[in-house]
Amino acid sequence: MNSTNVVSGPGTHLASELTTQPEDWMTARDLAHEYADVLPQPGERVAFIGCGSSLYVSHSVAATRETAGLGETDAWPAGDAVLDRPYDRVVAISRSGTTTEVVHALERLDGRVPVTVITADPDSPAARLGEVCSLAFADERSVVQSRTATTAIALLRWHLGHDLTQASEQARAVLELDDDWFDPVRAAEQISFVGQGDAFGLAEEAALKLKESTQSWTDSWQQTEYRHGPISLASPGRAVWALGPLVPHFARDVAATGATFLHSGLDPLAELVKVHRLCVLRAADRDLDADQPRNLTRSIILEP
Repeated sequence: MNSTNVVSGPGTHLASELTTQPEDWMTARDLAHEYADVLPQPGERVAFIGCGSSLYVSHSVAATRETAGLGETDAWPAGDAVLDRPYDRVVAISRSGTTTEVVHALERLDGRVPVTVITADPDSPAARLGEVCSLAFADERSVVQSRTATTAIALLRWHLGHDLTQASEQARAVLELDDDWFDPVRAAEQISFVGQGDAFGLAEEAALKLKESTQSWTDSWQQTEYRHGPISLASPGRAVWALGPLVPHFARDVAATGATFLHSGLDPLAELVKVHRLCVLRAADRDLDADQPRNLTRSIILEP
């Protein structure tokens, strides 16, 4: 990977941590077997909860599970979760395990529903409120999540029957791309990320990454909704980045706007690694520290 201009100084942790993802996803295969009994079982009615990146992981995995016919699956922001429905299991995703909204949501359950907590800190407050799936090996020093979020998705996709060997190989190829691959989008004034089905949650996560690490103007949409208004933002100097399969005529309609259009056909998880690399490059271009986003901390802990 030609990244000598971004692996020292501000953003060092993100630049380093994003590179372990191919191996992390393969490690998640073994964890999926280890934790199989406490992850959602076929036919269970399941609620995923999380905040920020963890919410977007939840959106993606919920769509994957329900589309596969494995059971009704909801994804809720932890601070607005409706958990009094007859769920068979609640899965909370939280890198730190200290996020106030996640902890409070699990406390309100008061043991009424089996709880699984996917976290990088198995000794955290959230972890004490359910069965733990530990991602401690993938924890990060950067405030900006990369490998913890994608490894959580990998863990759950392996559990749901997906083979991520090819996705891992694609991510390794992404890490070998020269920096100039990103030139068409590196200085874009505005970027819209789009996806459909389980790729939509990854589009949400992609937009969040660039917002956090580079203070960029980004948004995220389902492809089928993009042409119902958001396409009015598209123009030369801006970009539309699609993750996952395209709906009919989408590329044609974006091309007509003059906006830069990116779509590779890679597994959306591997495509997200490209976005992580762009985060480091744009942060360096803007003299920002990608590890320490403005106004953010590693975990959002609210005053009582």
